[in-house]
Amino acid sequence: MSIKDFPAINASLNALTFFFLLLGYIAIKKGRRDAHKIFMITAVFLSIAFLCCYLIYHYFHGATPFPRHDWSRPLYFTILTTHTVLAIVNLPAIFLAVYFALKSSFDKHTRITRLLWPSWVYVSITGVLVYFMLYHWFVKT
Repeated sequence: MSIKDFPAINASLNALTFFFLLLGYIAIKKGRRDAHKIFMITAVFLSIAFLCCYLIYHYFHGATPFPRHDWSRPLYFTILTTHTVLAIVNLPAIFLAVYFALKSSFDKHTRITRLLWPSWVYVSITGVLVYFMLYHWFVKT
């Protein structure tokens, strides 16, 4: 494994995070609290693994410039900007949601997660989109 493998690993971690967020949502809607807890803890650990890999990658590699200067560029930067801003906002919200869940303060947990869950899903999905846009779909021709 080399540093060049990290973008694909990061995209995979984002995709897996989305999958477990979806499973957690379905589980809680069905009243399966134990399954919800397992799925959401898995999503948290996948996100932590993503953040570690992301930081390692950018420490050693730096930024990867978007290669095209056509219609795809504003689309890419719109997705990247919203992804980044929401990821930054989500981080403390995730820790708060976990804290309230562990304290069994489910009213506070639910209040946070009503906004956090869709935002976290968006960040996970757009993380995968950013990867494909940067490394597969819009490579320099």
